[in-house]
Amino acid sequence: MFIATLIAKGTLSAPDISAAEARLANSGCLSEGWGWIDEGYAADIAFGARPDAARLALEGALPGTDVVVQPIAGRVRKLLVADMDSTMITVECIDELADYAGIKERIAEVTEKAMRGELDFAQALDERVALLEGLSADAIRQCLDERVTLTDGARTLVQTMRAGGATAILVSGGFTHFAEPVANRIGFDRVIANRLEIADGALTGKVARPIVDASTKQRTLVDARRELALPDEATLCVGDGANDLDMIRLAGLGVAFHAKPVVAAAAGARIDHTDLTALLYAQGIARADWVEAD
Repeated sequence: MFIATLIAKGTLSAPDISAAEARLANSGCLSEGWGWIDEGYAADIAFGARPDAARLALEGALPGTDVVVQPIAGRVRKLLVADMDSTMITVECIDELADYAGIKERIAEVTEKAMRGELDFAQALDERVALLEGLSADAIRQCLDERVTLTDGARTLVQTMRAGGATAILVSGGFTHFAEPVANRIGFDRVIANRLEIADGALTGKVARPIVDASTKQRTLVDARRELALPDEATLCVGDGANDLDMIRLAGLGVAFHAKPVVAAAAGARIDHTDLTALLYAQGIARADWVEAD
């Protein structure tokens, strides 16, 4: 059995769900009934076959509504591995840090290309960090205080999953100076990120080795899954950029969150309209059971 979870911002209606059931039927995925998770916000439609056809039929069919299609069995996950920049927080930290050096536009262009998969991640990171050489280390704290905002639903997602016995790991191609305080604010169990080199109170323009890249993220998922003795389907990964693709493809549920097209096309699910609490609804967890709701 499979489940299609429809998720919206309070606008989902019974006629919307009926329309979705009709689309499923036309795709050879006959509905076996539906029910609210939270009325107006999320509902499940059960069906028996052809999940790929169901996803194709439903994604984009209802305005402002995200759709997650998956097997019913094992939908509650026990491991979350998440990206940070533009996923758990609303910004790309290196772009915002570059603003304090007066070169945000120059660096942001490279960041965008790297996230779309058009540039080698490690090379692009080295090039961008080199441009920050000489920037006062005080700019890191200022950037963290002034620019870094948690994505809606981030704390709720992580703390609810952890309350249910899951492990949460933040793995970022960004920097420990941002990732560690962000992970602490949200409630992650562990954090892995790159380390900016600093000397005499200023950035040296270098990143310590080894660089956290796509292979690091994939390895983090594999190692944590093995350590926790979890089956593949018990894992959930979420990210937005090309360096998240390897872990997203490998996860039991890999989610592209407001993601670049290359990631959205490859992920098992995509969240384009709603916030990170959509990943709780995807697990069938109603608002009444959320922890520390934003």
